[in-house]
Amino acid sequence: MEAYLIQTPSKLSTSSSSSKFISITLCKFPHSSLPFPSKTLLRFPLCCQSKRQPYSSTASDSALSSFFRAIPDWADGVKERGMKQKRVLYGHDNWVEHRSSTRHLRHLLNSLSSRVILSLVPPVIVCTFLAVVIASYNSAVSTHWLPEFFPTLRASSLPYQLTAPALALLLVFRTEASYSRFDEARKVWIRIISGANDLATQVIASSESPADEKLRRIILKYIAAFPVALKCHIIYGLDIAKDLQRVLESEDLAIVLQSKHRPRCIIEFIVQSLRMLDVEAPKLNVLESKLSCFHEGIETCEQLIGIPIPLSYTRLTSRILVLWHATLPIVLWDECHWIVVPATLISAAVLFGIEEVGVLIEEPFPMLALDEICQRFHRNLDEALRNDKMIREHLRNKFLHVHHRRSLNGRHSSPIRDSHD
Repeated sequence: MEAYLIQTPSKLSTSSSSSKFISITLCKFPHSSLPFPSKTLLRFPLCCQSKRQPYSSTASDSALSSFFRAIPDWADGVKERGMKQKRVLYGHDNWVEHRSSTRHLRHLLNSLSSRVILSLVPPVIVCTFLAVVIASYNSAVSTHWLPEFFPTLRASSLPYQLTAPALALLLVFRTEASYSRFDEARKVWIRIISGANDLATQVIASSESPADEKLRRIILKYIAAFPVALKCHIIYGLDIAKDLQRVLESEDLAIVLQSKHRPRCIIEFIVQSLRMLDVEAPKLNVLESKLSCFHEGIETCEQLIGIPIPLSYTRLTSRILVLWHATLPIVLWDECHWIVVPATLISAAVLFGIEEVGVLIEEPFPMLALDEICQRFHRNLDEALRNDKMIREHLRNKFLHVHHRRSLNGRHSSPIRDSHD
């Protein structure tokens, strides 16, 4: 009968989280046949920590996960930076360049700077890698590098020929639905700017009283601030304080920034200011009715931002594209062999590219040149105010001169009729 006594230190420090060695003494009783002496000192590593740590993956798993996440994160970063780029309104020079006969070469040379193409890197790499794996496996089977019971991965192309039109229609409908959202966003901003111009014109012509001159200028500033506030409301990451400080006074801006819904706050500024004008009630009602396009624009923009294309449609398109290209090398192997690799790469780049364009324009407002639209609207308001004063003074002098000339001739006919004489 043999027994062993294990002796350990009486106290272990748990204040340190680093790995330490604990000495364990094995005392052997007589009649033992163990190969080590009767008293041997063994050392075992013991990790002493202040509290139990949760399970974590190994360093290699963490590094591998970081590597596989690096490429998608980089592609998403490129895409998001592209979404924040300011768009420009086209002029004559832009249209000349747009329809230039060298546009194809220019677009090809700029491919590596295209955010659409760069965002395709993750799915195209995955599909191409699967094609390489399948081609390598089939080559190993055909050259007998693998046992004979491993089958060659091949399939008939008939299912692909039957489902190809369905995939094409799915992509077309997906892109068309996204473009319809883009077109609706463009039209709603046309209505907003047109309504703002109409309201500004009515305010300028509403009253000729010198006492209302300053109030009219303030109302025009509120009207000019509305498109800017709506732009910052529907596009994430814009600095509304920076954009509005050039339009509104500091006291007004502070009230707007405290509001949760900035565009509606500015509409309230406009309504209260219109009621302070020295105009008749019918004319005031007409002015307030012009604000309906602002309310309609807010609702339409918020719905376009908050309600995407049905997610089931987007998910179905994505799943079909992935399964299509994951099995494409199996279908093309008999006819193409290793050419399935570039064939899969080209097919994935084209079809995923079409789908990517649809996804990008599904959120339409970053695609519109809203900064330049707002700036042009401000310039038009300033010019309209200058022209109003200049044209009013010019016409007053003109008709006073015509009236004075008629009085000298002793005629009292209307100015309009005399102007045709």
